[in-house]
Amino acid sequence: MKAIQEEYQSYISEHFEENRASALAVRDFLEHSSVAYHGRCVHTLHVPKVFTKDTIQIYENIVRITYRIFTKVIQEYLNNPEYRKLFPFSRELEELMLVPNLYDSVLPIARFDIFFNEETHSFKFCEINTDGTSAMNEDFVLNQALEFNIAHKHMKEKYKFIQFELFDTWVETFLSLYDTYEKKKLGKPYIAIVDFLEHCSITEFEEFQRRFQKYGCECEICEITEMKYKNHVLYSPSGHPVDAIYRRAVTTDVMEHYDEVQDFIKAVKNQDVCTIGSFCTQIIHNKWLFKILREEPTLHLLTKEEQLFVNEHVPYTNLMDDRYCTLEQITSEKDRWIIKPLDSYASRGVFAGIDYNADDWTEIVTRHFNKGYIYQEYCPPYQTENIYFPDQEAAFKSYTNMSGLFVYNGAFKGIYSRLSDGGIISSQYNEKAVATLERV
Repeated sequence: MKAIQEEYQSYISEHFEENRASALAVRDFLEHSSVAYHGRCVHTLHVPKVFTKDTIQIYENIVRITYRIFTKVIQEYLNNPEYRKLFPFSRELEELMLVPNLYDSVLPIARFDIFFNEETHSFKFCEINTDGTSAMNEDFVLNQALEFNIAHKHMKEKYKFIQFELFDTWVETFLSLYDTYEKKKLGKPYIAIVDFLEHCSITEFEEFQRRFQKYGCECEICEITEMKYKNHVLYSPSGHPVDAIYRRAVTTDVMEHYDEVQDFIKAVKNQDVCTIGSFCTQIIHNKWLFKILREEPTLHLLTKEEQLFVNEHVPYTNLMDDRYCTLEQITSEKDRWIIKPLDSYASRGVFAGIDYNADDWTEIVTRHFNKGYIYQEYCPPYQTENIYFPDQEAAFKSYTNMSGLFVYNGAFKGIYSRLSDGGIISSQYNEKAVATLERV
C-alpha cells in the first residue's frame, strides 16, 4: 500500500501542472454531481485510497469479531432488565428498543469507523454508525470522478483496481432480511426510505430507490413526519400502504421530534410494518457503548479473545460530569482527550485537545462539562501524504486517515475513506473524502 501511495505521489510531482488541471476537472465534475447538495459539495484529495488483499482480510476479521460482540450486547440488553439499567436511554426510547423486529437480525446495517495503522495493523475504534449509515453514494461518485484524474489513469496502466459495490449488496441484504420477516407479504414488498428529508442525503436515497426498483420493488422516499397510520396500516405520504421501511432517520432525530412522528411510532410499536433497522440498534450507535464494553457486565458475556479485542481496540471512554471525573483532570492533559456529545452524528460538537491551546481547551471543556458529553482517549491517527490542488499553494502534506467499514448484516462490504489535516475528521470544516479501491 505504501509503495502504491509513493508511485502516485511520484507521478503527480513529475507532472504537477497536468495533475493540477485534472484535479480541477475532478472538482468541476463533483460540483455538478449527486454529491453536491444542501449548498455543500464533497471535497477530495488527488490520491485515492488503495487497499491490498491482505488489509481487506484484516478488515473482514475486524468486522467478524466486532459484529459478534455487538450482537451479544444487543441480545443481553433485550433479555436482561438489569443490564438495561446500565444504559442512559429514556423510557420512551427503551420501549421502542424492546419491540421485537420479527426478522433474523438485530443489527442489519452499520459503519464501523476506525483509525487503522497501515504499517503495524494496529487500530482503535472512532465511532459506530447504525441506521443512518451513509456515504455509499459519495464513494460511488468519487470513483466515477477518477476518470478525470490523470495520475490514476497512469496507475491503471500498471495495476488492476476494483471498487466496492455498496448499493445492490444492501438491497440484496435488505430483501433477504425481509424474507425472514414473520409477517411478510406475498410478492415484492412496497418499500419506504424514511428520514427527515430537510437535511438528508436525498441523492443517495434516489440511488437506493433506483436499485430497489431494479430488483422489482416499488420504493418511495418518505418524509417521516408525513406518514399516516390507520387501521393497522402505515401509509406513505403518497397514500400507499408500506410493507418495509429502510430507516435512515437516526434515533436521535426521531426522539427529538417524537410528537411529530407518532403515526410512525405507533406502527412500529404495533409491529404493523417491517422496520429495518429496528430501534435496538441504538445500543450500538450511542457513544455510551464504548464505556459499557470495557466494564465487567459486558466483559463476562465475551470470550477471552473478544475481551482482549475490546481492551486493545476500544478507547477508554467515560461521561464528562462530576460523577466520573473532574474538570481539572480533563483540562490538565489536553492532548490525551477528545470530547464528544453522548448521542450525535456527523462529527457535530466534537473537540480534540490536540487542536487547541490550553486556554481555549479549558474554555471548551468548561462549557460542555455536565452537559451530556463523553471524554475519550485520543488515538493519534495514522497519516499519509496527499495533496489538495484547489489550495492556492498546493503541496503534499500529511493527512489523518480514517476507514469506515460498511457492514451489511455482519458482512464486510466496503470502505469509506476520509482524511483531514487536523486532530479530528469533521464534515463541518476539514474533512476530505477519497475514492476507495482494492488492488487485485
